[in-house]
Amino acid sequence: MYEKTFPGKRYKNTLAFLQKHISTKESILDLGVANPFSQIMTEQGYSVENTKGEDLDLDFEFIKNSDATVVTAFEIFEHLVAPYNVLREIKASKIVASVPLRLWFSKAYKSNTDPWDRHYHEFEAWQFNWVLEKAGWEIKDSFSWTNPVKKLGLRPLLRLFTPRYYIVYAERKHLPEYTKS
Repeated sequence: MYEKTFPGKRYKNTLAFLQKHISTKESILDLGVANPFSQIMTEQGYSVENTKGEDLDLDFEFIKNSDATVVTAFEIFEHLVAPYNVLREIKASKIVASVPLRLWFSKAYKSNTDPWDRHYHEFEAWQFNWVLEKAGWEIKDSFSWTNPVKKLGLRPLLRLFTPRYYIVYAERKHLPEYTKS
């Protein structure tokens, strides 16, 4: 269904992973403004509320006041200077998050036209796991996949077998000590 549209493979894999772990009976806070994938989640029966475009490096109020049982964050954390800070402020008991993986043969993404569309981080899977665990999350499942492109050359060839996206399902293990009241 979604595999014929850009970024179809990412949407298909993300939706399958979400459906594997999260019931449509649970409420979701999706980090980031409303987007095509939050619309897909809604079409699939999920109750989704998005953040409003606040700077998630600095402003956690919306997240702290949310009663959602699940937080989703699809390709958000790479845009933050300090993803740990928002991860520790989440009150929900579950998180499903994906990030682009660092590719050793390609520089980090940086838009030439949009100053906000840049990657401060492109993680290795172990780095993203570490940030989650340090923020009090216990990883229950993960999955990675490739993102081939229809071009010729060495880098497109490497993209055929080098994972580009990494998704994690984690549950709140504990709140970091300094966030407890």
